[in-house]
Amino acid sequence: MPSLRLGNIAPDFEAQTTAGHIKFHDWIGNSWAILFSHPGDFTPVCTTELGEVARRAKDFEKRNVKVIGISANGLEEHEKWIKDINSYGASVAPTDVQFPIIADADRKISTLYDMLDEQDATNRDAKGLPFTIRTVFVIDPKKVIRLTLAYPASTGRNFDEILRVVDSLQIGDKNRVTTPVNWKKGEDVIVHPGVTNDEAKTLFPAYTQHLPYLRTTPLKVE
Repeated sequence: MPSLRLGNIAPDFEAQTTAGHIKFHDWIGNSWAILFSHPGDFTPVCTTELGEVARRAKDFEKRNVKVIGISANGLEEHEKWIKDINSYGASVAPTDVQFPIIADADRKISTLYDMLDEQDATNRDAKGLPFTIRTVFVIDPKKVIRLTLAYPASTGRNFDEILRVVDSLQIGDKNRVTTPVNWKKGEDVIVHPGVTNDEAKTLFPAYTQHLPYLRTTPLKVE
């Protein structure tokens, strides 16, 4: 099966999670979603990541984003691991993992989303089955894949960056703009190339033309 690409519809699936049985597309509903995988339960880097996601729950909620993890373990291991995550995470700030984690011991969903590690031959469980790598999918309410990231198992993700991309995507969808290098919410944006100068005068009266193809503008966002 070819790899999933930006613009593809995220494959639907049914799964058991720590929050009960879900049908993925129904679970997303009219929200954005972040699906992120982990090499395995009771692993150090993953433990720090899931704690951070739990602590950022309000940041995801105010962006209308649902988050869901997936790991190549069963529900019993997930439940035990959550206790470790909350315990360790409390050393940073109060931590309470409420988002669901998918049980994927048979790797069916990991295979469907091409999350398995083919580079590190040692990244396997006791049965010799490959673990997942740190893959991220950002999916919009139309179930379209808008971002993919794949980190090596050794490197924790930067959730500030993932939230930054969500902000960029959501602002771009609403306002016919794109965002420049290192952009953060509240900074100037780029007028979309598909907007004519005449349109820009109405839509973005304070825009500045730097080059024939590069126009920036302040943009008020909530």
